[in-house]
Amino acid sequence: MTDAPGFYEHLTFNAPLSDARAEALAGRLAAAGPATIVDVGCGWAELLLRVVGRVPYATAVGVDTEERHLERARVRARELGVSGRVRFENQPGDDVTAAADVVICIGSSHAFGDTAAQALAALRPLVRPGGRLVLGEGTWEVRGPVGPDRVWDDVVALPSVAGLVDLAVEAGYRPLWVETANEDELFAFESGYLADLEQWLMHHDDAQVRARADEHRSRWLHGYRNAFGFAYLTLGVPALS
Repeated sequence: MTDAPGFYEHLTFNAPLSDARAEALAGRLAAAGPATIVDVGCGWAELLLRVVGRVPYATAVGVDTEERHLERARVRARELGVSGRVRFENQPGDDVTAAADVVICIGSSHAFGDTAAQALAALRPLVRPGGRLVLGEGTWEVRGPVGPDRVWDDVVALPSVAGLVDLAVEAGYRPLWVETANEDELFAFESGYLADLEQWLMHHDDAQVRARADEHRSRWLHGYRNAFGFAYLTLGVPALS
């Protein structure tokens, strides 16, 4: 065991995204025949790499500000044999200026401001006419008991799924596909995030790490579990725009 907890070692995606949903999403994007793809806030870029693997002529760029994520992405690209067509750059998402046929932004709208509306407006010039934006964004719709003292204010302010789609339409996109993470995906994501800490605590007695894990689990299970969700919108930019 190392002297520090793992770093996202138990997650395939840094989002509540199952393998089956990712495969379907990658297939739909590949079917559009993109020549260029950009992933803003790519993390380790698992979804991006799956799309690139389906389109032999496509080139892609992934940007993120966490070098450890980017190095994991580079290793994965080599494993999949697509490293010659993908490059990863350490830079803020709002520095991206080149337009692409497909733009992916999952869990990274904060790079463009405090609201989804700001992100949708900033991302639109990056999508070529006739292209697609995949936006993965948190949502807030109360379905059961919520512990308000255990929920961050910015999470409560998130839009509903319908509200998020409305924002996209107002920003000039067409909603080509709307889907949301199911409970299994949300539980797997939270458990996978906590697994780095919990596995490490099996062999270490560290009050700070234990408090960090216990606080997050409490916020999740007793706070936002019955209201927080995650939507995946595949949005089109009309070819005549």
